[in-house]
Amino acid sequence: MDIEKLKLLLGITDNGKNFALQFCLDNTTEAILNYCNLEELPAGLENTAYRMAMDLYRGENFGSVASDGGLIASQSDGDTSVSFRVNETFTKSLLKNYYSQLNRYRDLSWI
Repeated sequence: MDIEKLKLLLGITDNGKNFALQFCLDNTTEAILNYCNLEELPAGLENTAYRMAMDLYRGENFGSVASDGGLIASQSDGDTSVSFRVNETFTKSLLKNYYSQLNRYRDLSWI
C-alpha cells in the first residue's frame, strides 16, 4: 500500500505525518490479514484497507498534539509517569464496519 495515496485521500500535503500514516497502513494491513487468515493482502481488499486506514487515522487522532477527547488518562510529575487512554469502542468497531467486505476473503481455519 502506498503512503502517498493515503495522504492524498486524507488531504495531507506535508511529510510531517508520514510516520503516523505508515503506522495506520501497517496496522490496518495486519488487522485484515489476521482477521482473514491470509499471508498477503488481496488486490480486492486494497480500497477497503485504505478506507480502514483513513478511519483509524481520523478516529485515533494520530499525529496530533492535542485531541478533543484527551488521550492522557493520568500524569505524574515525580519521576515522570504518563498513561494513555485507549479508545476501545473505536478500536473494536473498526473491523466491524468492514465485515461485509472482509468476509468475502476470509479463510476459515482451525486453530
